[in-house]
Amino acid sequence: MEKLYEKLQEHYEEMVEIRRYLHQHPELSFEEVETPKYIAAYHEKLGHEVRTGVGGRGVVAKLKGAKPGKTVALRADFDALPIHEENDVPYKSKVDGKMHACGHDGHTSTLLVLAKVLNSMKDELEGTVVFIHQHAEEYQPGGAIAMIEDGCLEGVDVIFGTHLWVTSPQGEIRYRTGPIMAAADRFEVTIQGKGGHGAQPHLTKDAIVIGSQLVTNLQQLVSRRVDPLESAVISVGAFEAVNAFNVIADTAKLTGTVRTFNDDVRNFLEKEIERVVKGTCVMTDAEYTYQFFRGYPAVVNHPDETAFVAEVAKSVPGVTNVTECAPEMGGEDYAYYLQHVKGTFFFTGAQDPNWDVTYPHHHPKFNIDERSLLVAANMLGTATLQFLQHGSVHSGSKTETHS
Repeated sequence: MEKLYEKLQEHYEEMVEIRRYLHQHPELSFEEVETPKYIAAYHEKLGHEVRTGVGGRGVVAKLKGAKPGKTVALRADFDALPIHEENDVPYKSKVDGKMHACGHDGHTSTLLVLAKVLNSMKDELEGTVVFIHQHAEEYQPGGAIAMIEDGCLEGVDVIFGTHLWVTSPQGEIRYRTGPIMAAADRFEVTIQGKGGHGAQPHLTKDAIVIGSQLVTNLQQLVSRRVDPLESAVISVGAFEAVNAFNVIADTAKLTGTVRTFNDDVRNFLEKEIERVVKGTCVMTDAEYTYQFFRGYPAVVNHPDETAFVAEVAKSVPGVTNVTECAPEMGGEDYAYYLQHVKGTFFFTGAQDPNWDVTYPHHHPKFNIDERSLLVAANMLGTATLQFLQHGSVHSGSKTETHS
């Protein structure tokens, strides 16, 4: 592995340069045009087999080693967010209202440079590496499911992925067996009351009062209807009822998110939210419409592959701490890959210890400690080579069956 680490260190500055270039030129989900062209051109220059337009706007590149073996897939997303950047840095976004505020620029630069280094070692490589560059992670239905349907996982034995995680210290690797990120669903409720003059509330059905009662009632679902040993979140994020100051609202629209790990809890809450909405509206003689939109499922890591990455991390340069983490309530469409092949998804710490304030993901001042790029590349590269060397996530003979 020393050769891998030396070469990645030699290309660290290129990794940073690519990340900063992408940071300056963000593209939103399902609007990516130049970014996939950049990625494809990079791989084509290396001589990799490249497919573009995979699942819409994705790019898949394939590196075949000189020797036969298994196939490892590595995934990085490349879309940005509709956020106006507030950082005062030389590589600040050049596009108003668009920003890489989640680290996807870093994911992409990490995978591209790792691809270059693995390419330089292809004469020693046993097997194949598939580089999945995914569009539209940030916006449902996401790019993963379409790329899978378009064949990006064909022939793949295992998949590894990481997320640069700014709330964890640079050098820390966080892993978890089983659910590591939540299912992310959305609901919309429109309450139809009866508007009227603010001075005559007795002649109305106040949609704002009804909606406020509904928000309160929904909070009891998690605290009183879900097993306390299970995790769930119901959050109302938007409440719209725009009227003049002296008008009682005729309608109100509430939009929110539901986060779960267990499918039974997910199914239960979908039905129970409507029951609470119905009950609240029956009590006030109001009408309603209710819609529940299924988002990404929970990211569920496979046990053997997760244990493998956790063990690999202990000997990777730049890793200072390896810890099993609690599940995160954020969502990720990497979940779909794990429904089709064995694999795992882990967090690579990206918090600079010298920062006075750490701004979270999706914040206008989000940034990363760029040393995390090298750690992520070392991790993915080591996992790839060790898997290909042994033909499985178990050390030992290549003839072992992959679990």
